[in-house]
Amino acid sequence: MVKSLDTIKAPIETELKAFEAHFRDSMASKVPLLDKITYYIVQRKGKQMRPMFVFLSAKLCGETGDSTYTAASLVEILHTATLVHDDVVDDAYKRRGFFSISALWKNKIAVLVGDYLFSKGMLMALDNSEFKLLQIVSGAVRDMIEGELLQAQKARRLDINEDIYYEIIRQKTASLIASACSAGAASTTEDPELVERMRLFGEKIGIAFQIRDDLFDYGSIDVGKPLGIDIKEKKMTLPLIYALDNCSNSEKKHIIRLIKKHSEDKIKVREVIEFVRNSGGLEYAQQAMLDYRAAAFELLHTFPESPVRNSLEELVTYVTERKR
Repeated sequence: MVKSLDTIKAPIETELKAFEAHFRDSMASKVPLLDKITYYIVQRKGKQMRPMFVFLSAKLCGETGDSTYTAASLVEILHTATLVHDDVVDDAYKRRGFFSISALWKNKIAVLVGDYLFSKGMLMALDNSEFKLLQIVSGAVRDMIEGELLQAQKARRLDINEDIYYEIIRQKTASLIASACSAGAASTTEDPELVERMRLFGEKIGIAFQIRDDLFDYGSIDVGKPLGIDIKEKKMTLPLIYALDNCSNSEKKHIIRLIKKHSEDKIKVREVIEFVRNSGGLEYAQQAMLDYRAAAFELLHTFPESPVRNSLEELVTYVTERKR
């Protein structure tokens, strides 16, 4: 049974409450428009899973302190900046049920707000002489951008194989969760082996997380969202890659043609979804997700059992068995 986030948060409840004020203060600006927008961002914050990974990873490796709060704020600010820019790139009207910054204040303001947040994050790390944390999170941002560009390049030809797929999601999604875990560890230990172990732990979670997200697109779980969003955006995900690798050449050409030419046609998209469902692609992707989760657990279990380790394990289960 998947435990609730409130139960998972128990070992770091005090830290998360203090973090809210720390994060809110770190977002503040003397420019009224910026302050209004950053206040809006803070008010619509999500489940705080990345700060949870920071604090739990930190506690697993040592005692939390000021450096840990800086790490959590840095990860969350730079993550928020990428989301603001993503909404501009994707022309997204809403995110998590709230209007996007670009929808409310237009693209020009949204781009500037994203840039502002990037600079705030970097300055926060520099002002506190947290050079290691800055290196970790800046590397994740670089990877995320490279992953997005690699995916955009490959989407034109739909020639993504499994190796390229894993490279894309490692950079796009897993790098940020990996940075949350490694930055948390780096805030409480100077042991490079521990920091690297937590980075690998976060990377495997991030890959499993993205595969889980890919499965939603085919209705493997009823999440109340439209099916086939990835197909409409010509994204080659693991279930589809497997299906195309295990069909006849004529069927493969037919499906690729549907994605290239008819991705806006609901009937054609439904045909692609049924093709993937009938191919065993969903089961294959589900097993891949479980394999990555098991690898993450194997790394986690190299640490002594404790309430913090148990919460990290439960958080991994939560993100890989979530319903939305």
